[in-house]
Amino acid sequence: MQFLAPGTAVILNTPAEAFDLTVSYIRICCGGTLFIIGYNIIGSIFRGLGDAKMPLITILIAGIANIIGDFILVYGFGMGAAGAAYATVASQAISVFLSILIIRRKGLPFPFGLSDLKFNRTVIKRIVRLGAPLAIHDLLVGISFLIILAIINRFGVIAAAGIGIAEKLIGFIMLLPISFSQSIATVVAQNYGANKTDRAVKALRYGIACSLFCSCLIGYLSFFHGKILSGIFSYDADICFMSAEYLKAYAIDCLFTSFLFCYMGFFNGCGKTAFVMIQGIIGAFALRVPLSLIFSFIEPVSLFYIGLAAPCTTVIQNIMCFVYLKLMSKKSGSSNH
Repeated sequence: MQFLAPGTAVILNTPAEAFDLTVSYIRICCGGTLFIIGYNIIGSIFRGLGDAKMPLITILIAGIANIIGDFILVYGFGMGAAGAAYATVASQAISVFLSILIIRRKGLPFPFGLSDLKFNRTVIKRIVRLGAPLAIHDLLVGISFLIILAIINRFGVIAAAGIGIAEKLIGFIMLLPISFSQSIATVVAQNYGANKTDRAVKALRYGIACSLFCSCLIGYLSFFHGKILSGIFSYDADICFMSAEYLKAYAIDCLFTSFLFCYMGFFNGCGKTAFVMIQGIIGAFALRVPLSLIFSFIEPVSLFYIGLAAPCTTVIQNIMCFVYLKLMSKKSGSSNH
């Protein structure tokens, strides 16, 4: 991405006024990819051990560090987009190093050192079989959001800045459903592997209930107080208005993602990662992107209308997940019979 950053900025319809800043932002953030990989690996170890709190705590600390870094580097030192990028990478590094310190202090219930790093064809094949669909899913869903960003960038630098702030806030908004999803995946995997499917389904139900409760609170704040939340990152009234409009749509989406992310955690825990990939790709490219494009032509142009593509898509994905869960239940019932 150090070489592809300018071309990526062109593809994203980046406004001319923000082009150089965007290229710089992409290069700096992509330079911190190692920290993203490190955090995800360490977080997976915690969750595999049944500790879902520690990854949430470390990413929460990283998020707070990111905000503080933004204030210091962007407002304090006037570094603009580059300062925001450095703050993001630094917060990811803090998360990784904090996780390593916790592991060193608490220890692991199994030995792990350089001598334990060995090539095991059987284990690697299993990891790739389960992980490749999720990697493809995340990659393509990420690309779909970049396409939506390119659609919004056509409306100028104010809209682009507004969506940038909204995406930062959405990252926080989605922390809870993502955390529930990851926790459910761990609990379900443990019970599904022990052939205790009833407990796995119970984990899904309780996960949805808890996630929905939290999502209602966050959704309320995002829908009715989006301008206040956006004001944390910008003093510009127009940018805050644009951000708040987009947040309203995601406030609605919060309610539906509380179901979807729990479903995805359940299916991941059951090893049904291929289905997770398929429904995600259908949602991204058959629904979210086309709907965003269609809604972008509604007059007067509103980021709220474009953002509504997200909850519309999530509803359809929830239906797909519910139907697939019913099919799994039938198949499980018939085989037990």
